[in-house]
Amino acid sequence: MSRISTSLRTYPKLILTFAAAGSSAAVTVLALSGGPAAHPAGAVPAGAAAAQQQTGRPTDPATRAITLDSAAISQVTVAQRTAQKMLARFGWGKRQWTPLYNLWNRESGWNKYAENPYSGAYGIPQALPGSKMASAGANWRSNATTQIRWGLRYIKAVYGRPRVAWEHELAYGWY
Repeated sequence: MSRISTSLRTYPKLILTFAAAGSSAAVTVLALSGGPAAHPAGAVPAGAAAAQQQTGRPTDPATRAITLDSAAISQVTVAQRTAQKMLARFGWGKRQWTPLYNLWNRESGWNKYAENPYSGAYGIPQALPGSKMASAGANWRSNATTQIRWGLRYIKAVYGRPRVAWEHELAYGWY
């Protein structure tokens, strides 16, 4: 069995754990909140104990576990390919792919249903509020392409390109 984990610095938003055994694979996403101040002393969100049982190691009390099945993993891959193809439409070259990949991997794990239970941020780009994405399409709640389109428009308008958005994320923990 192999295990790959990504660990994020300063108030991480999520940790991805990939485990493969034989012909089956699963990804566990430990979605994290905005830091220690988000929880009163002793308060542990539902799912933290389950996350510890699933991964076999202690988790931050602000975590909750989400296990992605093969269909969800496939949807993540399709979303990433879609975003990669859309870069050129926004005037960005291939070098902007890695920062965009890192940014949305950290924000949502490329999960179109990702929702921050504390802020209400939603979707792949973690729009706040999520309903902002309606400007890119009525199907913003469930359509990765709509969310990606909105997210790329947001990045272009606010940061100019994904690399600058990623640098902001690294410096401040949000973009």
